[in-house]
Amino acid sequence: MDREFLIDLFADFGPVTIRKMFSGYGISADGVNFALSLRAGLFFRADDVTIPDFEAEGSKPFQYSTRAKTVVVNSYWELPARLFDDSAELAQWARAALAAAQRAKVKKRPKAKKPAAKKVEPKKPVAKKRPARKTAKKAVRSVGKAKRARRPG
Repeated sequence: MDREFLIDLFADFGPVTIRKMFSGYGISADGVNFALSLRAGLFFRADDVTIPDFEAEGSKPFQYSTRAKTVVVNSYWELPARLFDDSAELAQWARAALAAAQRAKVKKRPKAKKPAAKKVEPKKPVAKKRPARKTAKKAVRSVGKAKRARRPG
C-alpha cells in the first residue's frame, strides 16, 4: 500500500499523519499511532474492548518471525478485508483503533518522577609518571647498546 492509497482509504475518518516505519507506514491521528501498514497488510490498534470485533471477523493479530521464534503482537490486529470496500465502516473501525491507542497511552503514563540522583562520574585514571631513576637507567642502557653496536667485532 502506498501513501496516496492510505490517504484515500482514511478520507472518511479524517486527517491522518503517515510516516515511514519498518517495512511500511505508521498511521496516526492527533499524535497517536493507531495503525500500521506493512507488507503483511493493514493492522489496527486493538485492546480488550476491540479484540472481540476482530475475532468475530476472523482477523488475526500481527506477528513476525525471528530466527528463534514467532512473535505475536496482540496490540495490532489485521483489518478485515471487506472494510477496504466500505470507507464509512472503515472510519468507524479506525475511530475504535484510535480510542484503543489512546487508552493504551493513558495506561502507560508514568507516575510522578522522583528527582534524578546526581550521577557521579568515575574519575579517569591519570597516567602515572615513571620514577626518574628507571627512565635514566633506560637511557643508560640504550647508550650502552649503541656503544656495543659500534664496536668492531
